[in-house]
Amino acid sequence: MTEPAGRARVLVVDDDRFQREFVCDALGERADVVPCANADEALAGLRAGPVDLLVCDLEMPGCSGLELVQQVVREHPGTDFVIVTGHASVATAVEAMRMGAADYLEKPVHAEELVLVLERTLGRRRLLTENQRLRDEIALHQSCRLLSGCLEPEDVFAMGLDLALRAVGLSRGFALYRRTALPGTDGFHCRGFGEAEEVALRESLASKPPALEQVGALQRQSRGELHRRLASLGIPVGELLVLPIAGEDAEGGVLCLLGESEPFSEPLLSRAQVVAEHATLALRNAERYRDARDRAFIDDVTEVYNARYLREALDREIRRAERYGTELSILFLDLDRFKLVNDTYGHLVGSNTLRQLSRLLEACVRQVDTVARYGGDEFTILLVDTGERVGRNIAERIRQSVERHAFEAGPGRTLRLSCSLGVATYPAHGRTREALLDASDKAMYRAKSQGRNRVVAATELD
Repeated sequence: MTEPAGRARVLVVDDDRFQREFVCDALGERADVVPCANADEALAGLRAGPVDLLVCDLEMPGCSGLELVQQVVREHPGTDFVIVTGHASVATAVEAMRMGAADYLEKPVHAEELVLVLERTLGRRRLLTENQRLRDEIALHQSCRLLSGCLEPEDVFAMGLDLALRAVGLSRGFALYRRTALPGTDGFHCRGFGEAEEVALRESLASKPPALEQVGALQRQSRGELHRRLASLGIPVGELLVLPIAGEDAEGGVLCLLGESEPFSEPLLSRAQVVAEHATLALRNAERYRDARDRAFIDDVTEVYNARYLREALDREIRRAERYGTELSILFLDLDRFKLVNDTYGHLVGSNTLRQLSRLLEACVRQVDTVARYGGDEFTILLVDTGERVGRNIAERIRQSVERHAFEAGPGRTLRLSCSLGVATYPAHGRTREALLDASDKAMYRAKSQGRNRVVAATELD
Protein backbone atom coordinates (compact mmCIF):
# COMPACT_ATOMS: atom_id res chain seq x y z
CA MET A 1 0.00 0.00 0.00
CA THR A 2 1.28 3.46 -0.89
CA GLU A 3 2.11 5.70 2.05
CA PRO A 4 0.94 9.33 1.87
CA ALA A 5 3.53 11.84 0.84
CA GLY A 6 4.69 13.82 3.90
CA ARG A 7 2.83 14.33 7.19
CA ALA A 8 -0.92 14.56 7.48
CA ARG A 9 -2.48 18.01 7.89
CA VAL A 10 -5.21 18.44 10.52
CA LEU A 11 -7.37 21.49 11.25
CA VAL A 12 -8.88 21.74 14.73
CA VAL A 13 -11.72 24.29 14.99
CA ASP A 14 -12.88 25.22 18.50
CA ASP A 15 -13.59 28.53 20.21
CA ASP A 16 -12.11 27.06 23.42
CA ARG A 17 -8.35 27.64 23.43
CA PHE A 18 -7.78 24.76 25.87
CA GLN A 19 -9.52 22.32 23.54
CA ARG A 20 -7.44 23.52 20.58
CA GLU A 21 -4.19 23.08 22.48
CA PHE A 22 -5.32 19.66 23.76
CA VAL A 23 -5.90 18.39 20.20
CA CYS A 24 -2.55 19.87 19.06
CA ASP A 25 -0.76 18.03 21.86
CA ALA A 26 -2.59 14.75 21.21
CA LEU A 27 -1.92 14.66 17.46
CA GLY A 28 1.24 16.75 17.16
CA GLU A 29 3.58 13.77 16.88
CA ARG A 30 1.55 12.27 14.01
CA ALA A 31 0.39 15.29 12.01
CA ASP A 32 0.78 19.00 11.37
CA VAL A 33 -2.08 20.46 13.40
CA VAL A 34 -3.42 23.94 12.56
CA PRO A 35 -5.52 25.50 15.36
CA CYS A 36 -8.49 27.65 14.27
CA ALA A 37 -10.65 29.69 16.66
CA ASN A 38 -13.63 30.07 14.32
CA ALA A 39 -15.10 29.15 10.94
CA ASP A 40 -13.36 31.98 9.06
CA GLU A 41 -9.93 30.80 10.21
CA ALA A 42 -10.85 27.22 9.27
CA LEU A 43 -11.95 28.19 5.75
CA ALA A 44 -8.72 30.17 5.31
CA GLY A 45 -6.75 27.11 6.40
CA LEU A 46 -8.61 24.94 3.89
CA ARG A 47 -7.87 27.38 1.11
CA ALA A 48 -4.16 27.34 2.05
CA GLY A 49 -3.80 23.66 1.19
CA PRO A 50 -5.33 20.20 1.34
CA VAL A 51 -6.51 18.96 4.72
CA ASP A 52 -6.63 15.29 5.71
CA LEU A 53 -8.90 15.74 8.73
CA LEU A 54 -11.05 18.55 10.15
CA VAL A 55 -11.81 18.26 13.90
CA CYS A 56 -14.69 20.66 14.49
CA ASP A 57 -16.56 21.71 17.61
CA LEU A 58 -20.32 21.54 17.09
CA GLU A 59 -21.28 24.68 18.98
CA MET A 60 -19.34 27.89 18.31
CA PRO A 61 -20.26 31.58 18.33
CA GLY A 62 -21.39 32.80 14.93
CA CYS A 63 -21.11 30.00 12.39
CA SER A 64 -21.89 26.67 14.06
CA GLY A 65 -19.97 23.48 13.46
CA LEU A 66 -22.73 22.00 11.27
CA GLU A 67 -22.92 25.16 9.17
CA LEU A 68 -19.13 25.12 8.74
CA VAL A 69 -19.19 21.47 7.73
CA GLN A 70 -21.96 22.14 5.19
CA GLN A 71 -19.78 24.81 3.56
CA VAL A 72 -16.71 22.53 3.63
CA VAL A 73 -18.68 19.74 1.91
CA ARG A 74 -19.70 22.20 -0.84
CA GLU A 75 -16.39 23.97 -1.36
CA HIS A 76 -13.82 21.30 -0.38
CA PRO A 77 -15.32 17.92 -1.23
CA GLY A 78 -13.30 14.94 -0.10
CA THR A 79 -12.25 16.53 3.20
CA ASP A 80 -12.80 14.16 6.14
CA PHE A 81 -14.24 15.71 9.30
CA VAL A 82 -15.07 14.76 12.88
CA ILE A 83 -17.68 16.52 15.00
CA VAL A 84 -16.86 17.15 18.68
CA THR A 85 -19.45 18.38 21.20
CA GLY A 86 -20.25 18.43 24.88
CA HIS A 87 -24.00 18.52 24.22
CA ALA A 88 -24.69 15.47 22.08
CA SER A 89 -28.12 14.68 20.71
CA VAL A 90 -29.39 12.00 18.38
CA ALA A 91 -30.56 14.60 15.86
CA THR A 92 -27.19 16.35 15.60
CA ALA A 93 -25.35 13.04 15.44
CA VAL A 94 -27.60 11.82 12.63
CA GLU A 95 -27.20 15.11 10.75
CA ALA A 96 -23.39 15.01 11.08
CA MET A 97 -23.17 11.42 9.86
CA ARG A 98 -25.59 12.18 7.01
CA MET A 99 -23.21 14.86 5.79
CA GLY A 100 -20.37 12.32 5.81
CA ALA A 101 -18.68 12.79 9.17
CA ALA A 102 -15.93 10.25 9.79
CA ASP A 103 -16.86 10.12 13.50
CA TYR A 104 -18.74 11.87 16.31
CA LEU A 105 -16.91 12.47 19.62
CA GLU A 106 -18.26 13.65 22.97
CA LYS A 107 -16.39 15.94 25.33
CA PRO A 108 -14.29 15.36 27.28
CA VAL A 109 -12.36 13.75 24.42
CA HIS A 110 -9.48 11.44 25.28
CA ALA A 111 -6.18 11.66 23.42
CA GLU A 112 -6.40 7.97 22.53
CA GLU A 113 -9.75 8.61 20.81
CA LEU A 114 -8.28 11.39 18.71
CA VAL A 115 -5.27 9.26 17.70
CA LEU A 116 -7.57 6.37 16.76
CA VAL A 117 -9.80 8.63 14.66
CA LEU A 118 -6.78 10.12 12.89
CA GLU A 119 -5.21 6.72 12.12
CA ARG A 120 -8.53 5.29 10.96
CA THR A 121 -9.18 8.31 8.72
CA LEU A 122 -5.69 8.28 7.22
CA GLY A 123 -5.89 4.52 6.66
CA ARG A 124 -9.19 4.91 4.83
CA ARG A 125 -7.80 7.75 2.72
CA ARG A 126 -4.75 5.68 1.81
CA LEU A 127 -6.99 2.78 0.84
CA LEU A 128 -9.23 4.99 -1.31
CA THR A 129 -6.20 6.60 -2.94
CA GLU A 130 -4.64 3.22 -3.68
CA ASN A 131 -7.92 1.87 -5.06
CA GLN A 132 -8.29 4.90 -7.32
CA ARG A 133 -4.68 4.52 -8.47
CA LEU A 134 -5.27 0.87 -9.31
CA ARG A 135 -8.48 1.69 -11.19
CA ASP A 136 -6.67 4.40 -13.16
CA GLU A 137 -3.77 2.06 -13.92
CA ILE A 138 -6.13 -0.68 -15.14
CA ALA A 139 -8.03 1.82 -17.29
CA LEU A 140 -4.73 3.08 -18.75
CA HIS A 141 -3.55 -0.44 -19.64
CA GLN A 142 -6.93 -1.22 -21.20
CA SER A 143 -6.81 1.92 -23.33
CA CYS A 144 -3.26 1.03 -24.43
CA ARG A 145 -4.54 -2.27 -25.77
CA LEU A 146 -5.80 -0.26 -28.74
CA LEU A 147 -2.18 0.03 -29.84
CA SER A 148 -1.97 -3.72 -30.42
CA GLY A 149 -4.27 -3.31 -33.41
CA CYS A 150 -1.91 -0.85 -35.14
CA LEU A 151 -0.05 -2.64 -37.92
CA GLU A 152 1.54 0.44 -39.47
CA PRO A 153 4.24 2.49 -37.66
CA GLU A 154 2.39 5.68 -38.64
CA ASP A 155 -0.70 4.49 -36.75
CA VAL A 156 1.36 3.50 -33.70
CA PHE A 157 2.79 7.01 -33.35
CA ALA A 158 -0.54 8.77 -34.01
CA MET A 159 -2.46 6.70 -31.46
CA GLY A 160 0.46 6.66 -29.02
CA LEU A 161 0.47 10.46 -29.03
CA ASP A 162 -3.26 10.61 -28.28
CA LEU A 163 -2.99 8.07 -25.45
CA ALA A 164 0.07 9.74 -23.90
CA LEU A 165 -1.61 13.16 -23.86
CA ARG A 166 -4.74 11.67 -22.30
CA ALA A 167 -2.68 9.78 -19.71
CA VAL A 168 -1.03 12.96 -18.37
CA GLY A 169 -4.00 15.27 -18.87
CA LEU A 170 -2.44 17.52 -21.50
CA SER A 171 -3.68 18.71 -24.89
CA ARG A 172 -0.54 19.72 -26.83
CA GLY A 173 2.11 17.44 -28.25
CA PHE A 174 3.66 16.01 -31.40
CA ALA A 175 5.13 12.77 -32.68
CA LEU A 176 8.22 12.69 -34.88
CA TYR A 177 9.52 9.46 -36.38
CA ARG A 178 11.50 7.92 -39.22
CA ARG A 179 9.47 6.66 -42.17
CA THR A 180 11.48 3.65 -43.25
CA ALA A 181 8.98 2.97 -46.04
CA LEU A 182 9.91 6.40 -47.43
CA PRO A 183 13.59 7.01 -46.56
CA GLY A 184 14.55 10.64 -46.12
CA THR A 185 11.08 11.74 -45.02
CA ASP A 186 10.17 12.01 -41.34
CA GLY A 187 6.65 11.27 -40.14
CA PHE A 188 4.92 13.96 -38.10
CA HIS A 189 1.66 14.21 -36.13
CA CYS A 190 0.61 16.96 -33.76
CA ARG A 191 -2.29 17.74 -31.45
CA GLY A 192 -3.49 20.97 -29.87
CA PHE A 193 -1.67 23.49 -32.11
CA GLY A 194 -3.17 26.24 -34.20
CA GLU A 195 -2.87 25.93 -37.98
CA ALA A 196 -0.05 28.48 -38.24
CA GLU A 197 1.84 26.87 -35.34
CA GLU A 198 1.49 23.42 -36.90
CA VAL A 199 2.80 24.59 -40.27
CA ALA A 200 5.74 26.43 -38.68
CA LEU A 201 6.63 23.45 -36.48
CA ARG A 202 6.39 20.98 -39.36
CA GLU A 203 8.64 23.12 -41.57
CA SER A 204 11.17 23.67 -38.77
CA LEU A 205 11.46 19.95 -38.02
CA ALA A 206 11.65 19.07 -41.72
CA SER A 207 14.37 21.63 -42.49
CA LYS A 208 16.60 20.45 -39.66
CA PRO A 209 15.45 17.08 -38.30
CA PRO A 210 16.47 16.41 -34.67
CA ALA A 211 18.76 13.46 -33.95
CA LEU A 212 16.10 10.99 -32.79
CA GLU A 213 18.59 8.24 -32.00
CA GLN A 214 20.09 10.36 -29.21
CA VAL A 215 16.91 10.03 -27.13
CA GLY A 216 17.51 6.72 -25.37
CA ALA A 217 15.15 7.07 -22.39
CA LEU A 218 12.32 9.23 -21.08
CA GLN A 219 13.53 12.82 -20.75
CA ARG A 220 12.15 15.90 -18.99
CA GLN A 221 13.51 18.92 -20.80
CA SER A 222 13.38 22.53 -19.68
CA ARG A 223 16.11 23.31 -22.20
CA GLY A 224 17.65 21.58 -25.20
CA GLU A 225 17.22 21.55 -28.96
CA LEU A 226 13.51 20.74 -29.13
CA HIS A 227 12.71 23.16 -26.33
CA ARG A 228 14.65 25.94 -28.08
CA ARG A 229 12.99 25.09 -31.39
CA LEU A 230 9.52 25.54 -29.87
CA ALA A 231 10.51 28.78 -28.15
CA SER A 232 11.95 30.20 -31.38
CA LEU A 233 8.58 29.59 -33.07
CA GLY A 234 6.74 31.47 -30.32
CA ILE A 235 5.09 28.29 -29.02
CA PRO A 236 4.78 28.49 -25.22
CA VAL A 237 6.04 25.44 -23.33
CA GLY A 238 6.94 24.74 -19.74
CA GLU A 239 8.62 21.41 -19.24
CA LEU A 240 8.87 19.16 -22.31
CA LEU A 241 8.41 15.42 -21.85
CA VAL A 242 10.13 13.34 -24.56
CA LEU A 243 9.22 9.65 -24.83
CA PRO A 244 11.38 7.50 -27.14
CA ILE A 245 9.60 4.73 -29.08
CA ALA A 246 12.03 2.29 -30.70
CA GLY A 247 11.44 -0.87 -32.69
CA GLU A 248 13.76 -3.84 -33.00
CA ASP A 249 14.79 -2.89 -36.54
CA ALA A 250 14.94 0.56 -38.10
CA GLU A 251 11.65 2.01 -36.90
CA GLY A 252 11.86 4.66 -34.19
CA GLY A 253 10.79 8.10 -33.07
CA VAL A 254 9.65 10.21 -30.15
CA LEU A 255 6.45 11.47 -28.55
CA CYS A 256 6.85 15.02 -27.27
CA LEU A 257 4.34 16.30 -24.69
CA LEU A 258 4.26 20.03 -23.98
CA GLY A 259 3.86 20.65 -20.25
CA GLU A 260 2.48 23.75 -18.63
CA SER A 261 3.82 25.80 -15.72
CA GLU A 262 4.11 22.91 -13.23
CA PRO A 263 6.81 20.24 -13.71
CA PHE A 264 5.68 16.71 -14.48
CA SER A 265 4.99 14.77 -11.28
CA GLU A 266 6.28 11.25 -10.72
CA PRO A 267 2.79 9.66 -11.08
CA LEU A 268 2.32 11.40 -14.45
CA LEU A 269 5.78 10.31 -15.60
CA SER A 270 4.87 6.76 -14.65
CA ARG A 271 1.63 6.93 -16.65
CA ALA A 272 3.44 8.34 -19.67
CA GLN A 273 6.04 5.57 -19.43
CA VAL A 274 3.28 2.94 -19.51
CA VAL A 275 2.03 4.35 -22.82
CA ALA A 276 5.58 4.47 -24.20
CA GLU A 277 6.16 0.81 -23.29
CA HIS A 278 2.92 -0.28 -24.96
CA ALA A 279 3.74 1.82 -28.03
CA THR A 280 7.20 0.24 -28.23
CA LEU A 281 5.69 -3.25 -28.17
CA ALA A 282 3.16 -2.21 -30.82
CA LEU A 283 5.91 -0.75 -33.02
CA ARG A 284 7.91 -3.98 -32.83
CA ASN A 285 4.78 -5.93 -33.68
CA ALA A 286 4.24 -3.64 -36.68
CA GLU A 287 7.82 -4.33 -37.79
CA ARG A 288 7.27 -8.07 -37.62
CA TYR A 289 4.02 -7.71 -39.52
CA ARG A 290 5.77 -5.61 -42.16
CA ASP A 291 8.54 -8.17 -42.56
CA ALA A 292 6.04 -11.01 -42.99
CA ARG A 293 3.97 -8.89 -45.35
CA ASP A 294 7.01 -7.97 -47.42
CA ARG A 295 7.89 -11.62 -47.83
CA ALA A 296 4.37 -12.23 -49.09
CA PHE A 297 4.50 -9.15 -51.33
CA ILE A 298 7.74 -9.85 -53.22
CA ASP A 299 7.55 -11.20 -56.76
CA ASP A 300 9.54 -14.44 -57.03
CA VAL A 301 10.87 -13.79 -60.54
CA THR A 302 11.93 -10.14 -60.39
CA GLU A 303 12.36 -9.65 -56.60
CA VAL A 304 10.44 -6.38 -56.72
CA TYR A 305 7.02 -5.87 -55.13
CA ASN A 306 4.00 -7.64 -56.57
CA ALA A 307 0.56 -6.30 -57.48
CA ARG A 308 -0.86 -7.08 -54.04
CA TYR A 309 1.67 -4.85 -52.35
CA LEU A 310 1.16 -2.13 -54.94
CA ARG A 311 -2.55 -1.98 -54.19
CA GLU A 312 -1.92 -1.54 -50.44
CA ALA A 313 0.86 1.01 -51.00
CA LEU A 314 -1.28 2.99 -53.42
CA ASP A 315 -4.19 3.10 -50.96
CA ARG A 316 -1.85 4.27 -48.20
CA GLU A 317 -0.22 6.98 -50.31
CA ILE A 318 -3.58 8.23 -51.58
CA ARG A 319 -4.66 8.73 -47.95
CA ARG A 320 -1.43 10.58 -47.21
CA ALA A 321 -1.74 12.75 -50.32
CA GLU A 322 -5.32 13.58 -49.38
CA ARG A 323 -4.30 14.46 -45.82
CA TYR A 324 -1.45 16.76 -46.81
CA GLY A 325 -2.81 18.09 -50.10
CA THR A 326 -0.02 16.63 -52.25
CA GLU A 327 0.04 14.81 -55.59
CA LEU A 328 1.24 11.36 -56.60
CA SER A 329 1.65 9.71 -59.99
CA ILE A 330 1.38 6.12 -61.18
CA LEU A 331 3.21 4.80 -64.24
CA PHE A 332 1.92 1.71 -66.05
CA LEU A 333 4.63 0.07 -68.19
CA ASP A 334 4.31 -2.75 -70.72
CA LEU A 335 7.18 -4.19 -72.75
CA ASP A 336 6.55 -4.06 -76.48
CA ARG A 337 6.25 -7.46 -78.17
CA PHE A 338 7.79 -9.28 -75.21
CA LYS A 339 6.19 -12.55 -76.35
CA LEU A 340 8.81 -12.68 -79.11
CA VAL A 341 11.56 -12.83 -76.46
CA ASN A 342 10.05 -15.93 -74.88
CA ASP A 343 9.37 -17.50 -78.26
CA THR A 344 12.88 -16.77 -79.59
CA TYR A 345 15.12 -17.22 -76.54
CA GLY A 346 12.97 -19.29 -74.19
CA HIS A 347 11.34 -18.55 -70.85
CA LEU A 348 14.57 -18.67 -68.81
CA VAL A 349 15.99 -15.79 -70.84
CA GLY A 350 12.60 -14.07 -70.61
CA SER A 351 12.60 -14.31 -66.80
CA ASN A 352 16.19 -13.05 -66.63
CA THR A 353 15.23 -10.14 -68.89
CA LEU A 354 12.43 -9.17 -66.48
CA ARG A 355 14.89 -9.23 -63.59
CA GLN A 356 17.25 -6.97 -65.51
CA LEU A 357 14.38 -4.64 -66.32
CA SER A 358 13.45 -4.47 -62.62
CA ARG A 359 16.97 -3.33 -61.69
CA LEU A 360 16.87 -0.78 -64.50
CA LEU A 361 13.53 0.63 -63.29
CA GLU A 362 14.75 0.87 -59.68
CA ALA A 363 17.79 2.83 -60.90
CA CYS A 364 15.51 5.32 -62.66
CA VAL A 365 13.45 6.30 -59.60
CA ARG A 366 14.00 7.36 -56.00
CA GLN A 367 14.15 5.07 -52.97
CA VAL A 368 10.84 6.49 -51.79
CA ASP A 369 9.11 5.33 -55.00
CA THR A 370 7.69 1.84 -55.46
CA VAL A 371 8.43 -0.46 -58.40
CA ALA A 372 6.08 -3.43 -58.70
CA ARG A 373 5.50 -6.21 -61.20
CA TYR A 374 1.81 -6.03 -62.01
CA GLY A 375 1.77 -9.27 -63.98
CA GLY A 376 3.53 -10.84 -66.98
CA ASP A 377 5.65 -8.12 -68.56
CA GLU A 378 3.61 -5.27 -67.03
CA PHE A 379 5.15 -3.09 -64.32
CA THR A 380 3.83 -0.20 -62.25
CA ILE A 381 5.83 2.58 -60.63
CA LEU A 382 4.31 4.60 -57.77
CA LEU A 383 5.84 8.09 -57.56
CA VAL A 384 5.06 9.87 -54.29
CA ASP A 385 4.79 13.67 -54.08
CA THR A 386 4.98 13.83 -57.88
CA GLY A 387 2.75 15.81 -60.25
CA GLU A 388 1.87 14.98 -63.86
CA ARG A 389 4.66 16.98 -65.51
CA VAL A 390 7.43 15.41 -63.42
CA GLY A 391 5.78 12.00 -63.66
CA ARG A 392 5.76 12.23 -67.44
CA ASN A 393 9.42 13.27 -67.46
CA ILE A 394 10.34 10.24 -65.35
CA ALA A 395 8.33 7.99 -67.65
CA GLU A 396 10.20 9.37 -70.65
CA ARG A 397 13.53 8.79 -68.89
CA ILE A 398 12.51 5.19 -68.26
CA ARG A 399 11.43 4.74 -71.90
CA GLN A 400 14.78 6.00 -73.16
CA SER A 401 16.74 3.88 -70.66
CA VAL A 402 14.93 0.71 -71.75
CA GLU A 403 15.43 1.56 -75.43
CA ARG A 404 19.19 2.11 -74.97
CA HIS A 405 19.82 -0.87 -72.69
CA ALA A 406 21.40 -4.06 -74.04
CA PHE A 407 19.72 -6.93 -72.19
CA GLU A 408 21.80 -10.07 -71.75
CA ALA A 409 20.31 -13.04 -73.58
CA GLY A 410 22.95 -15.68 -72.94
CA PRO A 411 26.68 -16.04 -73.54
CA GLY A 412 27.76 -13.36 -75.99
CA ARG A 413 24.19 -12.41 -76.89
CA THR A 414 22.14 -9.30 -76.18
CA LEU A 415 18.70 -8.14 -77.14
CA ARG A 416 17.00 -4.79 -77.48
CA LEU A 417 13.55 -3.89 -76.11
CA SER A 418 11.18 -0.95 -76.00
CA CYS A 419 8.24 -0.19 -73.76
CA SER A 420 5.04 1.82 -73.68
CA LEU A 421 4.04 3.80 -70.60
CA GLY A 422 0.86 5.42 -69.33
CA VAL A 423 0.88 8.17 -66.67
CA ALA A 424 -1.97 9.04 -64.28
CA THR A 425 -1.85 11.54 -61.42
CA TYR A 426 -3.78 11.96 -58.18
CA PRO A 427 -6.11 13.83 -57.89
CA ALA A 428 -6.37 15.06 -61.49
CA HIS A 429 -7.07 11.64 -63.02
CA GLY A 430 -8.69 9.89 -60.08
CA ARG A 431 -9.03 9.86 -56.31
CA THR A 432 -9.13 6.10 -55.79
CA ARG A 433 -6.73 3.26 -56.43
CA GLU A 434 -9.04 1.73 -59.04
CA ALA A 435 -9.49 5.01 -60.91
CA LEU A 436 -5.74 5.74 -61.06
CA LEU A 437 -4.77 2.23 -62.19
CA ASP A 438 -7.51 2.27 -64.81
CA ALA A 439 -6.44 5.70 -66.12
CA SER A 440 -2.75 4.74 -66.33
CA ASP A 441 -3.61 1.40 -67.96
CA LYS A 442 -5.76 3.10 -70.61
CA ALA A 443 -3.01 5.67 -71.24
CA MET A 444 -0.53 2.81 -71.72
CA TYR A 445 -2.83 1.13 -74.27
CA ARG A 446 -3.21 4.46 -76.06
CA ALA A 447 0.61 4.53 -76.34
CA LYS A 448 0.48 1.01 -77.81
CA SER A 449 -2.15 2.04 -80.34
CA GLN A 450 -0.08 5.06 -81.40
CA GLY A 451 2.87 2.89 -82.43
CA ARG A 452 4.45 1.71 -79.13
CA ASN A 453 7.70 2.92 -77.54
CA ARG A 454 6.14 6.12 -76.26
CA VAL A 455 4.62 7.82 -73.20
CA VAL A 456 0.99 8.95 -72.96
CA ALA A 457 -0.55 10.77 -69.98
CA ALA A 458 -4.15 10.24 -68.90
CA THR A 459 -4.80 13.89 -69.74
CA GLU A 460 -4.47 12.95 -73.45
CA LEU A 461 -7.39 10.51 -73.15
CA ASP A 462 -9.94 13.32 -72.93
